Amino acid sequence: MANTTYEGWRNRATWNVALWILNDEMMYRSAVAFMEQYKGKTPYLAFIHRLGLNGSRTPDRILWDGRGLGYGELNEMMRELNS
Repeated sequence: MANTTYEGWRNRATWNVALWILNDEMMYRSAVAFMEQYKGKTPYLAFIHRLGLNGSRTPDRILWDGRGLGYGELNEMMRELNS
């Protein structure tokens, strides 16, 4: 069976936004601080909204809130920041 993921993520776009959150120090610190207070079910989109990134793109030109993102994976990544 062929591997249908990108670096372990659903697709390149999901991997790219996760990469920016996890590897940009300011973004990472913001995400950790956000998750210390967040109590909802969809932390990824709430975080992107809080930062005002709706409709904008990563430096690699991927929409932060694009339709093809693996939101379940991104929500899980956000929850793991405070594990």
